[in-house]
Amino acid sequence: MTAALVAGLLAGYGIAVPVGAVATYLVSLTARTSLRTGICAALGVATADGLYALVAALGGSALAAALRPVLVPLCWASALVLAFLAVRGAVTAVRHYRGHRLATRSAPPPPSPARAYLALLGITLLNPTTVIYFAALVLGTRATEAVSPLEQGVFVLAAFAASASWQLLLAGGGALLGQVLTGSRGRLVTALVSSGVILLLAVRMLL
Repeated sequence: MTAALVAGLLAGYGIAVPVGAVATYLVSLTARTSLRTGICAALGVATADGLYALVAALGGSALAAALRPVLVPLCWASALVLAFLAVRGAVTAVRHYRGHRLATRSAPPPPSPARAYLALLGITLLNPTTVIYFAALVLGTRATEAVSPLEQGVFVLAAFAASASWQLLLAGGGALLGQVLTGSRGRLVTALVSSGVILLLAVRMLL
């Protein structure tokens, strides 16, 4: 039981800690909106990690083999979604800066917490690296001994908790960033830098 708990925590942090395009977008979204929206978005990412951990725990190596033929389309879909978010964020920031409306959040309205949750859940689910990562970990465990359903449940819950704690930390950092950069120019620079990083990471995903 303890081994499954530790393995789940390590697996959750292992996939969550490396800062990529999703984490960058999460921080940027929280900075532009509110901590509540950021928390919901963070839980969306953690939910996707938990679902992939569950599927990997149940499917093991068979799932990895089944996904192999569609890895390229999944990577392209994920990269295109991230590129769209990056371009839209940059265009919106420039438009608001020119109209001197960055200091207010009346137009356009920020995404609701529920919409932010679903958006980050969908973006994270498009990433095939996560399921391959978890499948490899579970496969290594099953090579030596059988894993009981209870241990599988502990593994999945621990992976979700680890991912959620890290994503919530990122959301908190985004909220602090939003409070510091209150000026229109600061928000413009933050949005453009974030969009540039997300776009570069999306291109790197394809390469």
